[in-house]
Amino acid sequence: MISTTLRRKLAIAGTALAGMFTLTAQPALAWGELGHRTVGNIAYANVKPEVAAQIDELLKNEAQLGMPACPVKNIADAAVYPDCLRAASWRWAYTFPWHYQDIDIDKPFDVKEACSSGNCVTAQITRTRRVLADRSLPAAQRLEALIFLVHFVGDVHQPLHAAEHEHDMGGNQVLVTNIQAPSYVANGVLVDNKGKPANLHSIWDTVVVERAQKEGRLPAVRAYSPAEKARVATGDVNDWAQESWALAHDLVYPQVFGHVVAATETTPKEVTLDDKSLDKDAAVAGERIFQAGLRLAKVLDEALAPAAPQG
Repeated sequence: MISTTLRRKLAIAGTALAGMFTLTAQPALAWGELGHRTVGNIAYANVKPEVAAQIDELLKNEAQLGMPACPVKNIADAAVYPDCLRAASWRWAYTFPWHYQDIDIDKPFDVKEACSSGNCVTAQITRTRRVLADRSLPAAQRLEALIFLVHFVGDVHQPLHAAEHEHDMGGNQVLVTNIQAPSYVANGVLVDNKGKPANLHSIWDTVVVERAQKEGRLPAVRAYSPAEKARVATGDVNDWAQESWALAHDLVYPQVFGHVVAATETTPKEVTLDDKSLDKDAAVAGERIFQAGLRLAKVLDEALAPAAPQG
């Protein structure tokens, strides 16, 4: 049994390629590069023009972040930057628990669960939004808040970043034996996973997102109508976490067990997923990325709204 404390010591995988994850040693990055960049780009395409201008202005302070190995030239770069920080874990390890929240699907939903001292994704979305909105703070500090906010709104919409069963680290401890884990580059070194199975968490990070793209289910990066925004950009961070938790409870884990999970059941260490399940997952992942993008746009519009005139 792996405790939440131990999980916090494990790095969120973070290089600049889609599908970068280890099998069991470390949690995978939510949505991978493809999903996170799509969330960021949708948000940027839907914020108000004056907010887009403020984002562009903040991005000019990139050099002050002190991480040239993780460039941030646009909002899509910002969306993947927090995962790139794994290359300097000695400096950034304290941020790794901020990407997720292990809310037990065997208990009633409780957003405060697994959020010690604000070290969880919902608390950090609230904090970074507040920092971003504070114009009295240095621009570089607000840029860092923008970067983490963009990334974490994407994270909280991935079902296994807001749920777990039997301390399985959001599915990181469940191998999906019929799906091969892709190889990836970590700190300039190729990690060859040829022939090794993926884990359940990483299926949601990358495989279902790539499947959504191939099947035309990944949302388009474009400006959406006011009616579309009103329909999708709903709720707050606690609501988004509960949606993800409910998807884990009602969809992800039942696919693993073949039925709704009972609290007394132990998560199997190895499972298979059929094409029908993966197709359904791809459709859900596409919708979650769409929701994350438009909801992020609303958050950014609110945080960066022009200051009221004095007088």
